[in-house]
Amino acid sequence: MKSSQKHDWIIRPATHENIDGVCEIINAYSLAIFGISNDAKRNVELTWGQPGFQLETDTRVAVHTDGRIVGYSEVGDTEEPHIKIWSWLRVHPEFRGQGLEDELLSWIEDRARDAIVKAPPQARVVVTQGIPDEDTAVQALFRERGFSIIRHFWRMTIELVHDIPEPVWSDGVTVRTFVLEEDLEETVRAFRDSFQDHWGHIDKPFEEELKQWDHWIRNDEEFDPTLTFLAVAGDEIVGLASCDPKFSEDPEMGFVDVLGVRRAWRRQGIALALLHHAFREFKKRGQQRVGLGVDSTSLTGAHRLYEEAGMRSTRQTSAFEKELRAGVDLSLQTLDGDSAS
Repeated sequence: MKSSQKHDWIIRPATHENIDGVCEIINAYSLAIFGISNDAKRNVELTWGQPGFQLETDTRVAVHTDGRIVGYSEVGDTEEPHIKIWSWLRVHPEFRGQGLEDELLSWIEDRARDAIVKAPPQARVVVTQGIPDEDTAVQALFRERGFSIIRHFWRMTIELVHDIPEPVWSDGVTVRTFVLEEDLEETVRAFRDSFQDHWGHIDKPFEEELKQWDHWIRNDEEFDPTLTFLAVAGDEIVGLASCDPKFSEDPEMGFVDVLGVRRAWRRQGIALALLHHAFREFKKRGQQRVGLGVDSTSLTGAHRLYEEAGMRSTRQTSAFEKELRAGVDLSLQTLDGDSAS
């Protein structure tokens, strides 16, 4: 794809030298929309370095004539079966509403269509993007361009001001921390089993998922294995809570990146025990609050579990989707039975 020149900017692929400019956009957007800073460099570095992600084909920056980066977009199309292409865009507040969002979205749609030839025959292919409900202007643009809201996701938080209950483990289940060289493969298997009943789940090759986990763990200087808690029964990992020591928008908030329990071990209180265990550890470390993300109408009832644990929704993001090719939907939409965790 060639660079384009419109208005007072050009649009071209990002380079590693652009990372500070991209992070400045993300921070400026966060300040304008939410009123809080966002230290995004760590996440951007990890995203740009993940297996299969190529800056030349998967990113675009808008560079102003004065040299500033004023817009950024990316597309995630790194894993089989290439049927749900995620995307993301940010525009500096000074340049919002000048047509830049529309240009970046046009590139996103064009790039996402490249996935169609890689997807299984007859499979439905879509491009998605999560947009905070506070950003009504960008949500309106997406609607105009044929996207529709298909789901809502919450950020839920709890203030660690009260005593946290002691975790109650079911018979035969104990908890320990993660050891990379010993636990990685089985942790990924436990994760895959735990999330197979979540809305939108798509079966992916195990080796691809393992590579992604390996990348995010080994290349994240802030990854703390003592904040990944494994619920085990004998030698089996039956549940996990993988946590981040701090959140990019709030250094006083710990974050639960992954919480899951294997299907056969649900309804035994393991997920709640893992949450309480994580809350207590964060409080011991001096964090003021804990957050996580969840489907607001989770098929497994995860949102109700978090409410039971004292968490409350503090932000909503709407998932927008546009169909690129009609066909058979290979992603999970409903559960036949009762699989609440």
